[in-house]
Amino acid sequence: MQSVSLDGVVHDTPVLEQPVEVTGPIEVTLYAATTAPDTDFTAKLVDVHPDGKAYNLNNGIIRARLRNSLERAEAIEPGQATEYRIGIWPTSNLFKEGHRIRLEISSSNFPHYDRNPNTGHEFGQDAEMRVADQTIFHDRDRP
Repeated sequence: MQSVSLDGVVHDTPVLEQPVEVTGPIEVTLYAATTAPDTDFTAKLVDVHPDGKAYNLNNGIIRARLRNSLERAEAIEPGQATEYRIGIWPTSNLFKEGHRIRLEISSSNFPHYDRNPNTGHEFGQDAEMRVADQTIFHDRDRP
């Protein structure tokens, strides 16, 4: 199941018919485009209990211009679909029968991570901020 909100995209599994253990590092491969010269994409792994309460287990972030290297920024082309790999910190959780596994994709997780002004400028150089419209692709060529 997928739902879209103003803040991101949420993917839930069907209700689990048997327990599922998730242990170790997790990586989300995301295909997305943005209208901005730089932006962030975040991912959260969530345990959804039968009563609807959702518990964040872990999360990760990728800054678009640092998608290939943290040492060397690379420009992105606004509007161009780009592959992003979001590392979620290692975890170990037993998703119990009756629960759902949720993946939340967003463009911000403030204040956990600093804001991205979406300008592509070096941070701290100016006060400009820009709205970024994001498109997430999910099709045969970009699963």
